[in-house]
Amino acid sequence: MNITYLGKYLTLEDFCTCSQTYHKYSEKIAPYPKNEETITAFKQLNQIIIDPIIDNFGIDRFKLTYGFCSPDLKRYLNQKDPVTGIKNGRIDPARDQHMGHEINAKDNYYCNRLGAACDFCIINLNSDELVDWILTQKLPFDSLYFYGKYRPIHISYGEQHKRDIWTFTPTRQPTKKGINHWVELAKQI
Repeated sequence: MNITYLGKYLTLEDFCTCSQTYHKYSEKIAPYPKNEETITAFKQLNQIIIDPIIDNFGIDRFKLTYGFCSPDLKRYLNQKDPVTGIKNGRIDPARDQHMGHEINAKDNYYCNRLGAACDFCIINLNSDELVDWILTQKLPFDSLYFYGKYRPIHISYGEQHKRDIWTFTPTRQPTKKGINHWVELAKQI
């Protein structure tokens, strides 16, 4: 099997097989993209966003928790676990950019925003400190979701370069409340 590196450190396999849901249902999931543009988008995400982060914090501290979402993975993320009755994941394929440039059965992109996204954390670093570092480095992300100090962050790279930051209420509603300092920092590029 050929290894496809997306940047200096991570491979296409890393991005396609890192999620808990993939590991739970791996025998039933085709994890890889079908559209070559998706691979190009994930290469850009890695080379422009992820490689500088790993350069600074080190590959042994970088933990990828969610990368590419194939249509099969999407189907399983939307289902409930048969044992616990809890949904396998919370996804928003129309906006979150995890599906890259993949095309659905109606010949439309799953996500019209295109680009690519991943969720990750840096071991032994609070996620608020990671966000501070990303913003001070002026990395040209599209969207960044802060889920909490002790949880992975979501970051995307796409043509829009919006540098849009969101956090979430306890009921999982997106908000900018309480992160005004980051919103202002993000505008300074």
